Amino acid sequence: MMRAIWNGVVIAETPRTKRVEGNHYFPPESVKREYLADSPTRTLCLWKGMARCCTLTVGGESRPDAAWYYPRPSPLARRIKTHVAFGSGVTVEGTREQAEPRVGG
Repeated sequence: MMRAIWNGVVIAETPRTKRVEGNHYFPPESVKREYLADSPTRTLCLWKGMARCCTLTVGGESRPDAAWYYPRPSPLARRIKTHVAFGSGVTVEGTREQAEPRVGG
């Protein structure tokens, strides 16, 4: 199980993340959205597209732009669409479970 932890609180938890450029991208349903608020900050990656940033708030403490996601990634990055990654200060720990084998394929 993979977990993202900040300020002593698990803010995301999932059996599998998608790893891109050293970052673990958590599926949107695995993220506890009550800890995230959209930020006006946007960043551009030449191959992934435009990312939207989020401010993380836990226990009255905030960390601006500590998370990001790609709502409309480029075709090359479509596998991380709406998945959330966390930046410096957020601990990502655990062991990713193996993908389930495809049946009939």
